[in-house]
Amino acid sequence: MSLWTPDGERPVSGDRPDAAAGQQPSEDAAAPLTPEQEEQARAVAKELADARARLLETEVSTVLTNHGLGIYELAAIHLTADRPNLPEAKLAIDGLAALVEGLKGRLGEGEPTLRDALQQAQMAFVQVSNANAEQDEAPSPS
Repeated sequence: MSLWTPDGERPVSGDRPDAAAGQQPSEDAAAPLTPEQEEQARAVAKELADARARLLETEVSTVLTNHGLGIYELAAIHLTADRPNLPEAKLAIDGLAALVEGLKGRLGEGEPTLRDALQQAQMAFVQVSNANAEQDEAPSPS
């Protein structure tokens, strides 16, 4: 059995697959895991399996609503920054709109919340855009 790590695929048993096949290990081959690393790898694998099981038990509409609210928050961060980043905020708002409008009628109990969030983000975008335009047009003090 092996486990993916940021350093590449690692055998969980600590055995080197190339050594088991009678081959010389390559210079870039990773060293076997220590017992502590193997235990950490098993714990991470169990956490991932548990997370996947929880996701399977959760309605997809609930997960999509959660992600949609994350997209709303992303737009809000860009709009409320000291220097608002309107292109990035617009992309986040457009992404949220694609989710809400593209899945209209399929988002379950969270749909009204997402629709409200989208409207708020769109209104905030207009307000921030107008405020920025007014600042750009204002004469600079001489």
